[in-house]
Amino acid sequence: MEFGYTDLQREIRTSVQQLCARYDLDYWRACDQDKAYPEAFVRAMSEAGWLGVLIPEEYGGGGLGMVEAAIVLEEINRSGGSGAACHAQMYTMGSVLRHGSEEQKHAYLPGIAAGTIRLQAFGITEPDAGSDTTRIKTFARRTGSGYVITGQKVFTSRYQHSDLMVLLARTTPLEEVSRKTEGMSLFLIDTREAGEAIQAVPIDTMINHETNQLFINELEVPRSALIGEEGRGFSYLLDGLNAERILIASECIGDGRWFIERATGYAQSRIVFDRPIGKNQGVQFPIASAYTAVEAADLMRLKAASRFDAGEPCGPEANMAKYLASEASWAAGEAAMATFGGYGLASEYHVERKWRETRLFRTAPIANNLVLSYVAEHVLKLPRSY
Repeated sequence: MEFGYTDLQREIRTSVQQLCARYDLDYWRACDQDKAYPEAFVRAMSEAGWLGVLIPEEYGGGGLGMVEAAIVLEEINRSGGSGAACHAQMYTMGSVLRHGSEEQKHAYLPGIAAGTIRLQAFGITEPDAGSDTTRIKTFARRTGSGYVITGQKVFTSRYQHSDLMVLLARTTPLEEVSRKTEGMSLFLIDTREAGEAIQAVPIDTMINHETNQLFINELEVPRSALIGEEGRGFSYLLDGLNAERILIASECIGDGRWFIERATGYAQSRIVFDRPIGKNQGVQFPIASAYTAVEAADLMRLKAASRFDAGEPCGPEANMAKYLASEASWAAGEAAMATFGGYGLASEYHVERKWRETRLFRTAPIANNLVLSYVAEHVLKLPRSY
């Protein structure tokens, strides 16, 4: 099977590389040190249309596929940047595109495609529920004209830099549903109109991820904020997870290639004991092993993306791509840190920042142990472990 790229896909890669080159490693280091949102970079990506590649042309988007979107995010991270600042806009809008009303699509998708509206926040995780999404407590109470939502979310990234947020809430209490995955609904929240009903408290983390804890108190939203049918929010959520997994895998692959390029370059130029350190197998082998793992993960990523674009089931492939790519990028980061030695800890070499950033992907947006549980149960047909 041949995994070659089309001329258009190669052009996309080159164009994204050229844009990313305008935002060098010092730009990203400054954002990290100041815990600043990379506003200029996100604006440039939006204006160039790269964050709207998955939006159909009829709504002003690129009308392209998952393979093309994956290339965009891979190149951001391969340049030494971070796609986390804008990746959610590429897959979160899928819930509106696939399940939203025509009014919602026409009202928001053109603006998202043009970069004038940002949909980068996804309110799912809660402090007590964690990965057990069915245990969320945020509740949307129906009123005559819409809903009143009260609850709490955690690790909601980019909320303070988004115009819209997709929010998952219960519309039927857990104890009243026959299946625990029922009774949850998705809402499209206009954060510009939420006012004091949503209080965002930033969470200080080891990476510059602009993540927040949200306190939602009597937030009134119209009926038109509901995405799709009431009570089917969990199935809509699952529908978009394959895209998320593939795109996150692409960022990991970009990270892995950045680490390997930096490590090999340093290993060739760093002279210790009158010889380049890259001549030592103890330096060579971790880099070579990581390179092999990244290349293998890339194949699974492309398989998952190709199946996604063909409309074929790709849950196993998407999950395995995320697992393989996040483990490979971490191995590459470890190899780079070991190769640079003490200099790897110095911020001026940029390795420690990328090392911190890529560690996240082994935990989020889904922990790798849960990926293994998924493969064991749904692919290998072993008994459910939780």
